[in-house]
Parts: sequence; C-alpha cells; structure tokens
Amino acid sequence: MASSSNGTKSPPTQVQRTKVLLLGQRRSGKTSIQQVLFNDVPPKQTFYLEPTARIVKHVYDTVIPLEIWDCPGTTTIDTLGAPLAEFSSIIFVIDIQDSYQQPVARMLDFFIAAYQESPDISLEVFVHKAEAFTEDYKLENFRHIQQRVIDELLDISSDYEQMPLNFYLTSVYDHSTHEAFSRVLHKLIDSLPYLEDMLNVFCANSQASKAFLFDVKSRLYVATDASPVDAGTHNLCCDYLKTLNAFGPLYKSSSASPLRLTASSPSSPPKPTFYPSAAVTLAPSTQGTTLTYHLITPQLALLTLMQTAVFEDRRGLLEYNVVFFREGVQEISQVETDARTGTS
Repeated sequence: MASSSNGTKSPPTQVQRTKVLLLGQRRSGKTSIQQVLFNDVPPKQTFYLEPTARIVKHVYDTVIPLEIWDCPGTTTIDTLGAPLAEFSSIIFVIDIQDSYQQPVARMLDFFIAAYQESPDISLEVFVHKAEAFTEDYKLENFRHIQQRVIDELLDISSDYEQMPLNFYLTSVYDHSTHEAFSRVLHKLIDSLPYLEDMLNVFCANSQASKAFLFDVKSRLYVATDASPVDAGTHNLCCDYLKTLNAFGPLYKSSSASPLRLTASSPSSPPKPTFYPSAAVTLAPSTQGTTLTYHLITPQLALLTLMQTAVFEDRRGLLEYNVVFFREGVQEISQVETDARTGTS
C-alpha cells in the first residue's frame, strides 16, 4: 500500500525513489515520527494513532524523492518482501522506556543482514520518547543503549566493529526528531557537497553568520553551511518556518500563494513566478540579529541569520545573491529529476 505524504498526486513519469526502512517494536513511535515530520500531525495527536498493521509505503518529494516504508513491529527479514540492499537507510526506533533486550536483538538481526548485503547502507538508531525522562536520566539511558548495542555486536563478531552506526536521542515534542532525520537525509543526497559549497559562498558574500536550506513542509534541513549547527539556532529556524507555514496562506492573493510557486494551465498565459521572502528581527536574547526567509523552489526555502545592521545596509546585495543561489539550486534539482526519471 502506498500513500503520498506531501498531499500531491504522483506524476505519471516513473521516478526512482530513495528508499528508507523504518523499523521498531510495536508502539515504539515509528508511525508518530513519520506523521509528525511529513504529514504535519500535532505531536499530542500521535497518541491516538493506530498501531501499524501492515507495511505502508509513504512517498515524499523534497530535494530527492523518498519512499519511506513504515513497518509493523512484527516485521522480519523474511516477511519484509524486499531485499535489504534496496534500501539506502534503515532507521530502527527504540522506545527509551522499554526493556532493551528484545528490540536490540531484533535491530541487530536487520543491521547485520543489511551490512552484509550492502556495507555502505546508512544504519540509524532513534532512541525515542526522550521526553519521558529528566535530562540526566535520559542521557544515562541513551549511553547505556549505545554501549549495549556495541557490546552485543562485538560479542557476535569482531568483524562488526567498524559497522557505521549512528545514534540519536529523539522526541516528537521538540525539534530533536527533525534534527535527527535531517542528518539521516544528508547521507542520502548525492548533491549535498554542491549545496553546501553554495551555502558557504552565499554566507561569505552576504555576511550571513548561518544559512540553512530547509524543506518547507517537513521542516527538515537538507543542507547547511560549514559553521557548526547549534540546537538553539536550528530550533529557531524550525519555529519560524512553522509560523510562516501557518500564517502564509492567510495572505495569498488570487495570483499567488506566499509559500508556493504559481502554476498556469497550458491554455492560459504564463504568470510571473512568485518567490516570497520574509524577515524578522530577533529579541531580546539575540538582539541585533535578523532571521530571513526566501523561497528557492516549491519545496525548499533558504533561511539565514545575519546581523541586523548588515541586513539593513546590504539588503539589496542579499536579494541579489539569493537570485543566483536560487538558480544554482534549481539547476541541481533539475539534474536530479532528469537522472531519476531517465530524461535526457
């Protein structure tokens, strides 16, 4: 069964999608993660989601087209119905409140089999529902799970010492799940080095202290510049994007929507493409800093942080640089689309 997570009809052209396998025990939070990220379900409503009874394939189009397989807790390698080598990434979700023995054993069965079939596969562990514990206690449990997994791998064979495992502490009630899934996504984007280089050049030429290329709907950042990502800046950008998503449609006109490019039917004359932008000055903790938003493609937006004085004095230069950044990203996106659809 397949469903579209971005609310759009699948195009007739067959698209080669990057597959992500989402695994975990029953009620570990797999479906909640998928629904919060890609269907904008409020975290509090995930409590009422029914347990996954069969494999559901969700498609989502961002900088690359994704196909996310949400699997029941009873899924095994034999009942999956596809070779593990088909997947570019496997995410195993562990409920931090559960006993670790059974989920860790099941997770290692999948990870070892996948690693043997495809050593380059991305293996990710989301230690989920972190909101249940205090800061110190959840970090202690997180470290304990990490060590347990590593110890059991070494007990099986020393050959698995170099298995590339990545651990994330996540919760749908904050931005940690967005941060974790963003980092998973980065490993799947072949064009990531080019996007990062463009962001570095943009920051240098615009005197921006930080820049993100976000997927608008899911609020995953698909690329960022070379400066470190701190949680506060990431959370701020996520919140700003959420606000724009909520209020943008209130200001749409008959010719354009603030968060989408305009579309024309084949018989109607083309309308000018509309790329909305926005800016807000932050206060009081980050006084003197401006956060800007520029739509780049129908799915992607550029968010930057810069000193307010620079923004006010060089706004024209910023807009000029955005034009060239947009053209570069759109060209990369078109190359990606052509490669996945077989278009010459």
